[in-house]
Amino acid sequence: MNIPLLSTHKLTVALKERFFCRDLDLAIEPGRMVIVLGPNGAGKTLLLHTLAGLRLPAAGTVLLEGRPYAAWNADAAARCRGLLMQQQSDYFASSVLETTLVGRHPHLGRWNWESAQDLKIARSALAATGLEGLADRSILSLSGGERQRVALAALLAQQPRLFLLDEPLNHLDLHYQIAMLELFKRLAAEGRSIVLVVHDINLAARYADEVILLDGHGTVNFGPTADILANGRLSHAFGHPLRSFNIDGGRFFLPE
Repeated sequence: MNIPLLSTHKLTVALKERFFCRDLDLAIEPGRMVIVLGPNGAGKTLLLHTLAGLRLPAAGTVLLEGRPYAAWNADAAARCRGLLMQQQSDYFASSVLETTLVGRHPHLGRWNWESAQDLKIARSALAATGLEGLADRSILSLSGGERQRVALAALLAQQPRLFLLDEPLNHLDLHYQIAMLELFKRLAAEGRSIVLVVHDINLAARYADEVILLDGHGTVNFGPTADILANGRLSHAFGHPLRSFNIDGGRFFLPE
């Protein structure tokens, strides 16, 4: 029996007296792409941080490859799951390549320097995100979209089996939004699993294998994309009526 990369049982996520997610049962197998949807303030980031082990659930369990986070040491957990935060903070003028190499730290011993193989992996990650020509640029000189792609490159260099991505399409133009989504699909085809927060329902319809839908009031739905992305359920979650259209074999949603 295969063990899911990530699973939850009766997971409840809350902040003070407000509940964002109640009784979520989740099983994410290798090779899946799961998109988290919901209105602003619905708790998408809180849920992702709970799945990453950064905060304790209000109730229920989170298991990484069948074990609670308390059973993992930090480096081993980082080799298994990687988290992209919503905002990137830069306090030093390091280069793009140096910043990408941060992703290799879970693979290094306490006193080890990056090897030629680590450099090769980092440069490959920069190429995958379209940044191969910017390796020597200062991180402080980049546009918002370029900086976001550096963060993605560092996560690629980390080589986790599970990617947890909080709004990875932030600051990206249409070309790079699609390029990164296609990259995530390739990673899934290689046996990785991707859980990402997006705001575009139509991108979720196009790319997700499963969807986690939050409504901001504690209700959460998880399942195959075609089941979760239903007009009534989406209209309730987003507080506005939506209609779906079938065009060239694909399904699209527009507000009424």
